[in-house]
Amino acid sequence: MGADLAPLVRAERIGLRGIQGRVLAVDALNAVYQFLALVRDERGELLRNRRGQPTSHLVGLLTRYSRLALEYRARFIFVFDGPPHPLKRAELERRREARERALQEYRRLLEAGEYEKAFSKAVVSASVDAWIVESSKRLVRLMGFPVVEAVHDAEAQAAYIVARGEAWAVSSQDYDSLLYGSPRLVRYVTLTGFEWLPSKQEARRLEPELIELERVLGSLGITRRQLVELAVLVGTDFNEGVRGVGPRRALKLIKRYGSLDKLPEGLRRQLPENYREVVELYMNPPVNESYQLEFSEPDEEGLYRFLVEENDFSPSRVQLAVERLRRAWRGHAAHQRELGDFLS
Repeated sequence: MGADLAPLVRAERIGLRGIQGRVLAVDALNAVYQFLALVRDERGELLRNRRGQPTSHLVGLLTRYSRLALEYRARFIFVFDGPPHPLKRAELERRREARERALQEYRRLLEAGEYEKAFSKAVVSASVDAWIVESSKRLVRLMGFPVVEAVHDAEAQAAYIVARGEAWAVSSQDYDSLLYGSPRLVRYVTLTGFEWLPSKQEARRLEPELIELERVLGSLGITRRQLVELAVLVGTDFNEGVRGVGPRRALKLIKRYGSLDKLPEGLRRQLPENYREVVELYMNPPVNESYQLEFSEPDEEGLYRFLVEENDFSPSRVQLAVERLRRAWRGHAAHQRELGDFLS
């Protein structure tokens, strides 16, 4: 879920043309959860192969990123979460319980024939297992995109990649990459342009939007450390927030007192005992520094074998995606040759 910074962050709508020719570091499981939530049949059931394993995420990854690669010349680095940081265990347990409640309600509504309501529960009951993670990695590698394994949080690793200039922005729905120091975050990189809101039983229209860290800090008049401390007040994946303190009040408190350490004692007592550890985790997260970024031509034979023979995709669907990826690769290679000729 990440920290709730939405009321404080001003985003620039850039549309899909705003990622034209860009390299994005994708929070991979953030995208996978979207596909597991939305790529379903009319009863809200996941798409599956003949062995009963989910394939909704594979459909989503193949379709979205092959089209974006061709139509917008975008390239993608897929960053996957490592083992969760010990501080995140409480949040992960809360999410697991919420998914289990949603799954039970989904089954009840399905038995009652209330398919529309059931679908909304299916959206929030999605969970990821080892098969989903490993099959996602295999697919994007076959598509020609690099995979990077994070030490813990994918958004921390993605922020590191962007800060090094190896990607233009992090692609994620959450704001945490800003806390980790990513210069840029792009949200809502989707083809459909809609997001389902289970609580309201409706969809809202989305358009890709760019958030730049320096602009956020400048408009709020705070430093990145203060932004992190503000988030700790509100609540993060690593700590519960202070009761009654939302983003706007947290901003006022941080600007008035300067830091969490200088808050009035009554407020400071409501912070978790390890709040300094949480702040340092965002400011200096452990990252994998030995990754390799190698883009490659799509493995046509490997894609057919994996998707058609092993996971029951229609050959025509795979052929369409392969053709997109092949054309995107050739276009990128031609562009690089032209650039080399220009610079030589």
